[in-house]
Amino acid sequence: MKIIGLMLLLCCCFGVVNAQSQLPRPKMGKNDTIKTYLTELDGELVPWIVGREINIRDSRIFKSDADRQAYNRLKYNVYKVMPYAKFAGNRYRQLQRDLATTADKKQQKEMMKQCENEIKTLFNNKIKDLTITQGEILIKLVSRETGTTSYDMAKEIKGTFHAFMFQSVARIFGHNLKETYNSDQDHDIENILRNAGYYSYNN
Repeated sequence: MKIIGLMLLLCCCFGVVNAQSQLPRPKMGKNDTIKTYLTELDGELVPWIVGREINIRDSRIFKSDADRQAYNRLKYNVYKVMPYAKFAGNRYRQLQRDLATTADKKQQKEMMKQCENEIKTLFNNKIKDLTITQGEILIKLVSRETGTTSYDMAKEIKGTFHAFMFQSVARIFGHNLKETYNSDQDHDIENILRNAGYYSYNN
């Protein structure tokens, strides 16, 4: 029975190949030497190739020069802080991977301390010079990159008390570490990032 089944399968496959070979093939020119895939379309074999991805975007029209200038300022600020948000996202994901490699609490504490020190170094060298507006955008983009809030990250690494203290200080400067990113509400930021080729790890 297995032999009969195998013979029937081979006959079916041969029939399919033979049927495709009977379809009219596209006409070839004398310089048509590139091999391509063929797809049956309405009883005809049509050649096709895979091309590179093309992004189609509309040109934004502003109501006034003031709107254009505001958008350009936003773009500048987003470009300014995006590398820091990317760093935070990559470092946070690395920490999660590192913590998953061991159940030893001491080692996990050392890993979190190392992550904290790297973030402190970045803050002392770069982030402390950001404007209030840039800091607000950074908090949103960290949420975009990590899928969590800056407050929750601080709570995980330093504990609830320190997270509360960080939030209290942030509030003095008009920030909220619990703020989340919403691509619909922050559509201008999302548009700027996507036009620049920044696609979130979580998107």
